[in-house]
Amino acid sequence: MHIPTTVNFTPQLSPEKIITLQNLPLSPQGAEVILGNIIEPQQLVIPLAPSPTKMFSPRGACLLPNGQLWVSDTGHHRLLGWQNLPTKDNQNADWVIGQPDFFNEGQNAKGTPGRTTLSVPVGICACSEGLAVADAWNHRVLIWQKFPEDSNIPADLVLGQANFTDNEPNRGNQAAAANTMHWPYGVFYHQGQLFVADTGNRRLLVWHQLPTENGQPADLVLGQPDMQSRNENGGGSPSAASMRWCHDIAFWGDNLVVTDAGNHRVMIWQGMPTENNTPCAVILGQKNFNYVEMNQGVYLPNASSLSMPYGVGVTDDWLVVADTANSRLLGWRKPESILSLQGAVADGLAAQNTFHSKSENRNFGMPKRDSLNWCYGIKIYNKTAVIADSGNNRILLWQFNYDN
Repeated sequence: MHIPTTVNFTPQLSPEKIITLQNLPLSPQGAEVILGNIIEPQQLVIPLAPSPTKMFSPRGACLLPNGQLWVSDTGHHRLLGWQNLPTKDNQNADWVIGQPDFFNEGQNAKGTPGRTTLSVPVGICACSEGLAVADAWNHRVLIWQKFPEDSNIPADLVLGQANFTDNEPNRGNQAAAANTMHWPYGVFYHQGQLFVADTGNRRLLVWHQLPTENGQPADLVLGQPDMQSRNENGGGSPSAASMRWCHDIAFWGDNLVVTDAGNHRVMIWQGMPTENNTPCAVILGQKNFNYVEMNQGVYLPNASSLSMPYGVGVTDDWLVVADTANSRLLGWRKPESILSLQGAVADGLAAQNTFHSKSENRNFGMPKRDSLNWCYGIKIYNKTAVIADSGNNRILLWQFNYDN
């Protein structure tokens, strides 16, 4: 269904102000390519058994500079790889990592952790000339130093654990450390630095250079006062420095952006922080730094509220947030000053008809090419938005900056 170009309504935050609803600049035809489940209206049961085309709750995907597409097929505990960007719906994957073939599943391939096994893979990104994956339930990040070009290429490096066979959270300790992780979710590589959303430890870890040794400790921590702490919101009230469940990372120009799903907000720093526990400059999704209610304390969303935002992507002047529990995408245009964004209303919307709508697939209908169901991830490469539409068990390749 085509979404109208503009709709006027009165938002909850400012009853006297009229907001004009603008679509995000995404193709109105919806995704050009859908990978995963293509559900026909007559289907009553959706098959989720693993295959070269079927996915189960994918949480992340990335395009590599060499044209490969890699997907974290989270529920099947594997990565799926396409040698080239798919051009048709339901196109078979070329490679699999984490399982002996396309038709098996199970955590760590129903065995013990190793260099080619996975247990709930989530965040995934290009990392210099290779690939980085957050292997959440093994409490580690795996790094391939070169882009994989076959099935079950073993990882070269592990972070969060001392070796490839250990998989206890925080290496079996109660406290965190600079070289441990607990349920890491997001990974991001930017200008030589590696960022990991160490979600279970409620913090963001930063390596100033790409690690070269297994278990190498991080150099910087955000969200906690030191490398040992792991309390929710730093053990106190929510603040500009604290986190609850950080999940994804991006850079908007020179500004670091982190989604804090547990506090229902997006944190933005002015530039790149250089000291531990640096507070962010502004937030999106909440009225102030101390307020952390879902949808700002009411059931229905509005143009400035968020509910469990997991993913974030950037293109040109747009910051696009996967507002996961509201099953929508919200976009903000970059202003002259980042500071003016504090609590700002979004400039664009996709997958819902109004800013007050939150139902999966719009009114709980069948999945459409332009609908979402608990979208966990979004990254934008050139003009292609790669969206992990987890609740629909699919990946959308949707054209951004569409010229009407």
